[in-house]
Amino acid sequence: MQTVYLETTIPSYLVARPSRDLIVAAHQQITHDWWRDAREHFDIYISEAVLTEIRMGDPDVAARRLVIVEELPILEINNEVQNLVNIYAQRLGLTGRAQADLPHIAFAVAYKLDYLVTWNCTHIANGAIIRRLGDINTELQRHTPTIVTPEGLLEQPGGEP
Repeated sequence: MQTVYLETTIPSYLVARPSRDLIVAAHQQITHDWWRDAREHFDIYISEAVLTEIRMGDPDVAARRLVIVEELPILEINNEVQNLVNIYAQRLGLTGRAQADLPHIAFAVAYKLDYLVTWNCTHIANGAIIRRLGDINTELQRHTPTIVTPEGLLEQPGGEP
């Protein structure tokens, strides 16, 4: 079965109140549609970084996010992940608060997962970032996961949901 790194935005979208913003509401619905079937089609992982982030904010919302991920395997930080975070911090071009997204990329790369699923299109599922990441990982002879939103995985190849 293919593997997925579930970035923090996914459990956040799954428990959020329906948005009045049409685009965000559509993303929420797509996330629910994908999540309904994802566990049958993918081995899904989170990391300690995801747990740290979903525990933040409103305690009731945080508790609901934790329920979403409670049965998912947790990838542990190790030297390889930390080294990748350091390399990406120097070379990927993310600055300031955006550097908090580097561990998600590093976990998916270090653990050689097939996909990194996120709605963070500013710092992760961003064409320029994906291209730079691919160039860096090619140079390092590292696997680069396919970075997608849930919409990119709604249907499996061959038309299977």
